[in-house]
Amino acid sequence: MKKTDLAKSDAKKLMGKMAAPGGAEFGKAAVAVDRREQRRRDQALGLVPFAVKLNSGLVAQINALAAEQGADVNTVVAALLQKGLAD
Repeated sequence: MKKTDLAKSDAKKLMGKMAAPGGAEFGKAAVAVDRREQRRRDQALGLVPFAVKLNSGLVAQINALAAEQGADVNTVVAALLQKGLAD
């Protein structure tokens, strides 16, 4: 890798960090939990990551239900699964 390519790569990384949501904004103190800390918190609560692929229409319904209830999507999906498995 050439020295100029390395410099371009570093510049792209820096620009990506600056443009990322929750990135460093002047005058605003952002309190963000890093991924490892969030994983530890989730494990302490007994939460396990569970990835699934769903139809976009179903995801829209879940998001609408979450907005209607004022809850996050994880809570709504957990409640729907519990209700479905209880039947």
